[in-house]
Amino acid sequence: MELKVINDKGQAAANVSASDEFFGREYNEDLVHQLVTAYMANARAASSKQKGRSEIAKSTRKPFKQKGTGRARAGMASSPIWRGGGKIFPNTGEENYAQKINRKMYRAGLATIFSKLVSDNRLVVVDSFTVDSPKTKQFAQKIKSMGLDSNRVLIITDVVDENLYLSSRNLPNVLVLEANQADPVSLVRFPSVVVTRNAVAKIEEMFA
Repeated sequence: MELKVINDKGQAAANVSASDEFFGREYNEDLVHQLVTAYMANARAASSKQKGRSEIAKSTRKPFKQKGTGRARAGMASSPIWRGGGKIFPNTGEENYAQKINRKMYRAGLATIFSKLVSDNRLVVVDSFTVDSPKTKQFAQKIKSMGLDSNRVLIITDVVDENLYLSSRNLPNVLVLEANQADPVSLVRFPSVVVTRNAVAKIEEMFA
């Protein structure tokens, strides 16, 4: 298949040939959901630690007598149903939230996402994307000259140089990645995805 390409001024340039298997695949919503869920779960850190009833610094003495008070009977103040008591099933801080996605599924999922971007006209291919100096204003003007909105755009290049990185990092809704760093969450999250011509070839080489 042929992907439309634009230059720095947003004008049409020579099309680039792309793989039908990677950019023309039928959309599989279940596979994309599984891929995104697994990617986010694998990035999750088990940083939450809670105390069980045996770890609470409270006396194990019976708070009040069993009968005659008119209150519900209680054995100790560290009971989970009491304020300040221990948790019934506490987080230990050692939980493993990882989900396994094999390589074939990961490649198929990325191909499905890229195909959906093409069919929804959310994928923009450019000849190249560079800036002369590390200035945010120059970077924003370059995006605007291509007819793109600087709000929430993902840019994928074959190589991210220092000028490109420094000029884009102050824009909160812009993310610049190299082709080998493209992840399913970013591809789904950003409404516009800009990919350079060389990055298209590199993505096909890695994932197709």
